[in-house]
Amino acid sequence: MTTIYDIAKRTGYSPTTVSKAFNNYSDVREKTRQEILRTAQEMGYLPNAHARTLTTKKSWTIGVLFVENTGAGIRHPFFSAVIESFKQVAVAKGYALMFISKDVGGKRSGYLENCRIRGVDGVVVFLSDYEDPYFKELLESDIPTVILDFDTALSHTVCSDNMAGAMQAVEYLASLGHRRIAHISGGENTYPGKQRELGYRAAMQQQGLEVPDGYIAVGAFFSLENGQRAMKELLALPQRPTAVFASGDLLALGAVMAAKELGLAVPGDISVMGYDDIELAGYVTPALTTVRQNTEMLGTRAAELLLASMNGPAGNKQALVLPVEIVERASCTPPY
Repeated sequence: MTTIYDIAKRTGYSPTTVSKAFNNYSDVREKTRQEILRTAQEMGYLPNAHARTLTTKKSWTIGVLFVENTGAGIRHPFFSAVIESFKQVAVAKGYALMFISKDVGGKRSGYLENCRIRGVDGVVVFLSDYEDPYFKELLESDIPTVILDFDTALSHTVCSDNMAGAMQAVEYLASLGHRRIAHISGGENTYPGKQRELGYRAAMQQQGLEVPDGYIAVGAFFSLENGQRAMKELLALPQRPTAVFASGDLLALGAVMAAKELGLAVPGDISVMGYDDIELAGYVTPALTTVRQNTEMLGTRAAELLLASMNGPAGNKQALVLPVEIVERASCTPPY
């Protein structure tokens, strides 16, 4: 199956220029357009009808971009809850959801070409490789997009106030009397992880508390196993913390498991606080004190923003930041 990337390689033009030629963009010279169309015909490529008429013909389909390499995928309780609320709004408006990949007809191509071929009216991005040039190509196209938990001027974005939530967590632990507060970070590879670590550092400084070497342990990808490993690192420090703020609930639950494996009581020997407020957080023992993200509101606002972008005139990109709140349960107490 011939793709626009094959045509781009043959003609020497970029995939973006090839795509623009097929879609009659005014910034492509006629000579260039004719050369691309002639090459496409020679190679047996037929531009998709949806792609040629995307601005005037609705497919009633929204593309879902979710790329995640840890194996958890949409089974992660936070993402599954947000996707469900997004779907409810989209389906109520008559739209179907379709997952987008780089593979078209079993051949590696790109997100934009997949979207063109499928004729999607817009794309919601729950998780992706934000350094991927194919992802940037999609954002720079005329297809409306909305991204969860990311910051870019190329797309509408929706996220919780990650930095403020982390600061609230540290302030809460400090209000209980904790002074040795450590952090299990979500990692530098994610926007929420970076923002929450910045919030932790800012709050520690505001509270006049030190962040000793080793007090920030990386729990990459927000997984249970990485939370468990990171907690063991913290508990092996010469002066272990009396409280740990984890960047996600699964990290926090892994931290609780590690503490129990080492014979420590939570919260008797060490307090543990999470972030997200996944459904499981209220049912484990001890029930997890955490920072609640409103997953229903996140999905709903993302859907509303994308639908408005798809069905109305193009306007300025909006960056919605939604509030969070502390949920007090049983995993945090004053230090003994």
